[in-house]
Amino acid sequence: MALTPGKPSNFLLFPWGLLSISLVLILNLTLDDTWFNKNWSWIALVLIIPAAILENFKVGYSTMRIMFMKVVYSLLSFLLVGMAFGSAINGWHIDTFQKPGVAVKYIHLPWYVVLALAILLLIQVAQLFSMLKAVKREFMQMDPDQ
Repeated sequence: MALTPGKPSNFLLFPWGLLSISLVLILNLTLDDTWFNKNWSWIALVLIIPAAILENFKVGYSTMRIMFMKVVYSLLSFLLVGMAFGSAINGWHIDTFQKPGVAVKYIHLPWYVVLALAILLLIQVAQLFSMLKAVKREFMQMDPDQ
């Protein structure tokens, strides 16, 4: 099965970073706190390292479709993490200042989940800057004055 030169593979279009962020948040919400607290380093290792490696494969490919999808998935990643942080801060504020003792449903983000999400967002930012560098390199190649 040969690939046509104009069509990027699905591997390059798949949102590996967004998938890892989603899995970290889903595992944080669904798993028991004591088990997740003991095994967070392994979960983060299994989710962060492959996301960084698989997202790094996209750097050399600078087709417009891959770059556009990368920007869209990065924006969705920031939106998802922002909503989780907002829910956690809102719950903390309600528990601390407004109605202490009243059970309010919110996302509880322990420090290790915040650290994992921050690392995944930094990977997204690094990928965006490397993508911009690739775009600049392409434009410089097309410039007749260079």
